[in-house]
Amino acid sequence: MPRIKHIALTTKDPEKVAAFYKEAFGMQEIRRAPNGAVFLTDGYLNLAILNWKTEKSADVGANGPNYSGIHHFGFEVEDLEEAATNLERAQGKRLEEKPGLDMEMAAGGHRNFEMKWSGPDGVVIDISHTGWETRAK
Repeated sequence: MPRIKHIALTTKDPEKVAAFYKEAFGMQEIRRAPNGAVFLTDGYLNLAILNWKTEKSADVGANGPNYSGIHHFGFEVEDLEEAATNLERAQGKRLEEKPGLDMEMAAGGHRNFEMKWSGPDGVVIDISHTGWETRAK
């Protein structure tokens, strides 16, 4: 059964928001991305704190650009191809920022490999067969 293992927030100030979750809930920092995103964990769930999306982002989400709040969530699945087929059957929409994005992620040495989809209301959903980091270094 697929499990929710990843939630992403978008905000104007990822560093400030990450500091809040670390102080308030004792979440541990996993890493920071060059674009300012901060990744935290509680040991089970990965919490990504991302910069605001723009209208140029394919995964801008149902709330539009410059939105602060929950942006997307991710399911860890056993079989990526089967999950993609199930999403297509359920009339999910595949999202890609640019052609070949999936291959670029895989080649770039990312720990997780994910595909981005949207559901009936435009909410962004990630699926991954490799999962997300949930252990602090």
